Amino acid sequence: MWKTGILLLLLLLGVLSASGELQQETEPRRLPPPGKLDFGYVPAGVYETLAHYEPGPIGILFHMVHTFLYVVQPNAFPQDLIVKLAKDKFGAIQTEYQKAIYYEIGFLVCAAVGLLFAVLMPIVGLFFCMCRCCDNCGGEMHQRQRKNADCRRGLLGTLLFSTSLVITIGVLCAYAANQNLSSQVKNIRRLVNSNMRDLHTFANDTPMQIDYLISQYATAKKKVIYDLNHIGPLLGGRIHDQLDKEVHPALDRVLNMAGAMRETKEALENVSVSLEVLQEGTGKLNFNLSLVRTSINRTLNDPGCHDEESDATTAQLCRNIRQSLSQLQISANFTRLPRVNAQMEKMNDVLRTDLSAIVQKGYSSLNDTPHMVIEQTRSVVENVQNLVDGIGNNISSFSKAFPVQSSLSNFTIFISHAHAKIEDYYPEIDKMDFYRWIGCIALCCMVVLVLAFNYLGLLCGTLGYDKHASPTTRGCISNTGGTMLMAGVGFSFIFSWVLMGVVTVIFLAGGNIEKLVCDPFHTKELFKVVDTPYLVNPEWKNFIPGYMYNDSELELTAESLYSTCKENKGIYLAMRLDKVFNISSFLNTTVFTKDVVGQLDSVKIDLRGIILLEAEGKQNLLDFADAGLSEINYADYLEEVNKGVTVVDLLSYARELEAQTDLMPRGPLQSALKGHIGTLRQIHTQQITPMEQSMSALNQSMRFLERTASDLPNKVLAVLDAIEAAQYLISQNASHLINRETGKYTATIVGYFHQYIEWVKTSLAMEVAQCKPFSNMVDTTEIITCSFLVDSMNTFWMGLGCSTLFLLPSIILAVKLAKYYRRMDTEDVYDDIETIPMKTLELLLWVDGVASCRVLPFEKCPL
Repeated sequence: MWKTGILLLLLLLGVLSASGELQQETEPRRLPPPGKLDFGYVPAGVYETLAHYEPGPIGILFHMVHTFLYVVQPNAFPQDLIVKLAKDKFGAIQTEYQKAIYYEIGFLVCAAVGLLFAVLMPIVGLFFCMCRCCDNCGGEMHQRQRKNADCRRGLLGTLLFSTSLVITIGVLCAYAANQNLSSQVKNIRRLVNSNMRDLHTFANDTPMQIDYLISQYATAKKKVIYDLNHIGPLLGGRIHDQLDKEVHPALDRVLNMAGAMRETKEALENVSVSLEVLQEGTGKLNFNLSLVRTSINRTLNDPGCHDEESDATTAQLCRNIRQSLSQLQISANFTRLPRVNAQMEKMNDVLRTDLSAIVQKGYSSLNDTPHMVIEQTRSVVENVQNLVDGIGNNISSFSKAFPVQSSLSNFTIFISHAHAKIEDYYPEIDKMDFYRWIGCIALCCMVVLVLAFNYLGLLCGTLGYDKHASPTTRGCISNTGGTMLMAGVGFSFIFSWVLMGVVTVIFLAGGNIEKLVCDPFHTKELFKVVDTPYLVNPEWKNFIPGYMYNDSELELTAESLYSTCKENKGIYLAMRLDKVFNISSFLNTTVFTKDVVGQLDSVKIDLRGIILLEAEGKQNLLDFADAGLSEINYADYLEEVNKGVTVVDLLSYARELEAQTDLMPRGPLQSALKGHIGTLRQIHTQQITPMEQSMSALNQSMRFLERTASDLPNKVLAVLDAIEAAQYLISQNASHLINRETGKYTATIVGYFHQYIEWVKTSLAMEVAQCKPFSNMVDTTEIITCSFLVDSMNTFWMGLGCSTLFLLPSIILAVKLAKYYRRMDTEDVYDDIETIPMKTLELLLWVDGVASCRVLPFEKCPL
């Protein structure tokens, strides 16, 4: 049931990826990416399990164990050997035993040493007891006295104390590992409960996440509907912008020509007015200059101008003035210049047609392209909107066709049932752990008992030692210390073989699990064994897809599944559902999208209704070209304009005349000439200055007209050709442009679906039903097995084994040191008699060549 529920859940997660086939079944359009849609964030549950274990200070011991195991077993993980044995169901062990032995050689050697120790220790202990009973092996209650006895006793005590310290450290390590395992067993329930809650979170959040994915189709739909409703500005605007690049310059040229028409008329009017002013002014000026010449001549007839004898200077000045009067004449003759009335009449006829208004109609017609697009695509837009609604309804109805809630309910029930079963095992686990703890404590107590005798023996022997006492007169405390040391030796023989046997068994089990399971799991070599093709089933290349989907060719391995879930990605990606389930056969999103593309591709936009320049405007341009501007004789006009109004500048002439007059003596002649000078200045101010202004205006107008008239017909024809080309582009050649922009618009619409599809695929792969709980379960199993159990038990055997091994030197040292603490029955005579009191003299009795010793008072000696 659980397998079926998981498959239904995984099938449902693959529903929304159906449209992913769209990108393979429809040709992608090349265009800039459409506006980025914001689908928000998929609501994600928070998984509370932290599948990571930090051992703390005891980690140092774990590291030491790992280092020792690496020294014992430095060989690489035997992947090929294990695979071969697994495939042959261990039948190949008969042929591959050498490889197995080679791999296990380190463990086998250590195990052999441990077994040898366990077997020999009770045998050695038995013979040792028998030897002591025969007063050998230190069993005889006699001690030979030597000068270095204190040094030997101190050295033996120090060595035994050091050995006991090492044993103590070992048993403390074993005790710490035992307590660590018991405390971590209590954390198993917390880890399991945390994993189960994560599985419930996974099951509870998945439907909400799927509903969110489905609901976010509305985001893409709203954007599509918005673009469809604004097809005028979007599609029509694009078409207008492309046409405007070619059409707008042509219309601008016509508009510029209309401006030139108005400016031409104004120039002609300026020419007419200026010419009239100049012709009239020329006549008046000529008359006034004649009067001035006549008046000056009469004045120069004064007798003072002819009396050379009395005033030669004045006479000479008068002759000079009379000679300069010929310069007081007009220079430019504007009366001979023809008028431009004929050209003005033609320009008035031309300007009766408002060419600017006609051009503005062309602009308006071009700018009306978006509205034309709206009107011509109204039915297509309605059909596409119906298709978009249909896609959304199809997605919703298809998702409802699967029993999501029931599948997840079954999955939740399975989780709860499994959790309940695990809860039922907790009392048994606690009971087994308690028994294990008791057993380990008992083993530690065996070592502690030996240590207790060693430490008490050292304490009593050291405190009760009297350097003045002979071996036969040692005190009770010292004797008790020696007895305790021998008791420790006895218990060492009794317990050491049991301890070593237990250590060997745990070492073989824990060491091999560490090297064959835990280390390969960390390096992922274990996954390579599990993922070996045809390992579990000869017909399955890959075990997981073969078991789950009956498709062993699918590239789905335990390592890829674990790694993907470890990265907290979606189960859709982890289980490779995109290759297993062909969702497009269930959800026909691709067909609907093709219909959308087909509808948009069927858009036909006719722009022949755009008229850039009406016939009246074209005729107006031709009339402008025939306005007769080229008939004006610009050379005559410019020739007269470039001349001065008078032959001499009147102001300069007046200044020179005034300078000459000032040289004359005061009198009527000077006064009369002064009056003529004022008249000349008045003529300049009132007549010449206005005429010069008119001449300047005439000059500017004629030069403008000359530029305008220059090749005017060809300019007009060029403008008309540009308009015709632009009109032809709109009416005949715009279909390619329209198809191109329609394709871009269609790709933009489809791009919103692509964004939704890609977002759904990414969300399914990364955010929906994140399978971190499943990798957490594997990691939790590894933590419980390797970090909690194996590391703790390996540390236990390392500490206990170290203590057991150091029982050997402890036995030897304790036996030797006990001689110096226990009270002896006999003692030796000193070799140096002078240093020994007479009452404790040892007598050597020789009987048949055999020396025997007795400790007797000196006065009782039979000698």
